[in-house]
Amino acid sequence: MTAACPACIAAPVDMDQAPVAHETHQSMTLSVPGMKCAACIGTVERALNAMPGVEDARVNLTLKRVSLRGALDAEKAVQTLAAVGYDAYPFDLQSGKASDNRVSRDLILRLGVAGFAMMNVMLLSVAVWSGATDATRDLFHLISATIALPTTIFAAQPFFRNGWSAIRVARMNMDVPISLAILLAAGMSLYESLNGGAHAYFDAALSLTFFLLIGRVLEHHTRAAAKSAAEDLAALEEHRAQRKTANGYETVAQKDLRIGDEIFVAAGMRVPVDGVAQSDTVTDRAFLTGESDPVHSSKGAALRAGEINLGTPFRLTATAVGEDTSLRQMTRLVETAENARNSYTTLADRAARVYAPAVHILALLAFLGWYIGTGDLRLSLNIAIAVLIITCPCALGLAVPAVSTAAIGRLYGMGFLVKSGTALERLAETNQVVFDKTGTLTLPGITIDAGVLSQEDLSIAKALAQSSAHPLSKALAEALVDQEPALVTEITEVPGKGVTGLFKGQSVALGQGAWLGMASARLALKTGVNTTAIPVSEVLRDGSEALAPVLKDLNLRPHVLSGDTVEKTKELAQRLNMPDWQAGVTPEEKFQLIARLQAGDNHVAMIGDGINDAAALTAAHSSVAPGSALDAARNAADVILLRPSLEDLPKLFRISRLAVHLSRQNFAIATLYNAIAIPIALAGFATPLLAALAMSLSSITVLLNALRIRIAK
Repeated sequence: MTAACPACIAAPVDMDQAPVAHETHQSMTLSVPGMKCAACIGTVERALNAMPGVEDARVNLTLKRVSLRGALDAEKAVQTLAAVGYDAYPFDLQSGKASDNRVSRDLILRLGVAGFAMMNVMLLSVAVWSGATDATRDLFHLISATIALPTTIFAAQPFFRNGWSAIRVARMNMDVPISLAILLAAGMSLYESLNGGAHAYFDAALSLTFFLLIGRVLEHHTRAAAKSAAEDLAALEEHRAQRKTANGYETVAQKDLRIGDEIFVAAGMRVPVDGVAQSDTVTDRAFLTGESDPVHSSKGAALRAGEINLGTPFRLTATAVGEDTSLRQMTRLVETAENARNSYTTLADRAARVYAPAVHILALLAFLGWYIGTGDLRLSLNIAIAVLIITCPCALGLAVPAVSTAAIGRLYGMGFLVKSGTALERLAETNQVVFDKTGTLTLPGITIDAGVLSQEDLSIAKALAQSSAHPLSKALAEALVDQEPALVTEITEVPGKGVTGLFKGQSVALGQGAWLGMASARLALKTGVNTTAIPVSEVLRDGSEALAPVLKDLNLRPHVLSGDTVEKTKELAQRLNMPDWQAGVTPEEKFQLIARLQAGDNHVAMIGDGINDAAALTAAHSSVAPGSALDAARNAADVILLRPSLEDLPKLFRISRLAVHLSRQNFAIATLYNAIAIPIALAGFATPLLAALAMSLSSITVLLNALRIRIAK
């Protein structure tokens, strides 16, 4: 069972009439924390899709979840995944967040322990390197073993668990050679120590574990910020409804509604299903259109699930319920786009497909060749271990996370919050940029004409406006920046409508014109019996006028898509020098237009701020949302623009391209390192200790190369 959404918790429920919850088996989400790469996606989806009754299984790698549809049995699904090497459990939003926090703390703890132990063992190794022999050398080796063995067992657990999960179902992943290298280095070092050997490699096992944990921590933190926009759309559903019966109205669960039911929608409540209004209505339809103006509909007009009743209570007749509502269809679009995007294969994943089996084959050949040639088991094992360590995918594991973390830090300083681990690669591939109009390229603008409001009215408006976070209130507060606010008390915000308060014992209010009795006004101020309309216009967001030429210099073609009128959209597009535009588009049409634009080799970046943009944001190859965007848009986007201006937006694409360039350079460094080091190890000239030092040097080189992005122009 999933946890109740915030809308359910906030909505008043008649407990006497609330239905008893029961299990459903039409859809479910499982958390699969062991998924790491593109190969995991195929394994998990194939296993679940082969189950009887499963209609579809889709993996979201970023969130490490799998969504299933069909006649489902959670226990059997968990058992099926266990059979192919993955632990799974039914996903719960709160427990999922707690799990992410536990994983982060666990990795950082293991990293700290490994680093501390590594430094101490290296200090002990100095004595051995300085010429200690016989009993003194053996003593230092045994002390090192006392520190290194329990530390290795504890700190390398993430690699051991994942490697064992793969081996027990006859699979191969990157953690198998890592685990083998660590275990063989520690095991052979213990054997050498107990038998008076001249060399032990405990510091090699610890340094290997330490550097690999750095890569794992970096990878976890680049993924941890991701959140599903589909969850936010689901939260817009009204889970209870007042349905008419022969004995009056009864409260029923939304899932129990049927086509033809007559439903009562109270003021301030969301419409629970698609239907036909039985009277005139005023609703907030921003989640569908992106426009914040109230929508006035006549009797017989079609209403959609998720709209908010801003006027008097009304009744409607249901025409679509359950999975057939517009809101559910939009949610499915978002889920489909999220799953497609998160199946994107990273550079590291593509390199890892051939790397893991190649490492094992090479080490095995080294062991067999030396054992057949010399008959010396100890020498052959040492050379095989050296090969495993020197070819260990530490530099490969750090190549992308190190660059991504450096780039994400640089971008954060520039006002961009990057949420997705693959966002930089997808942004670098972009060749077309699609902008939503309202809220993205334009913002509400208010100019107060002299004589429209008295000084006292202006001071009241300032006091009410600065008490609200609504975009129109913010715009009014900015327009009245030099105005002293009045002493308004008992200020209360009515969600979706406006703000009320008391001034000198008299009721005052600022909010939507329809709410204050002025249907034609978008914003109005009421003081006592007087109500005055406040003109609202649109102004360009800072930096938008300079976008087109800079984007074209980067070979990025700009487009404008809007749910607004043809006249407004055309005027804006011409002003911004963006000849490709389309007006009056619905959320579904935006989704389809993005899909068409991405035909062939085209990759689209979508910039949008509304719930109506969520499906398009997830369908696009990459996406950006302003910090002022609604939750669903911010969660659907790969990147959040923290600053109000769009001036630095082109830098996001420039830094992303540089990040991919440096990642490929890191792969080249790792390849060159292997080309030099592997022949040395195969020839028997590299002990496991020297192999660990060489591996550490390659990892440090990769990290230093990644830091170049912080000083790049």
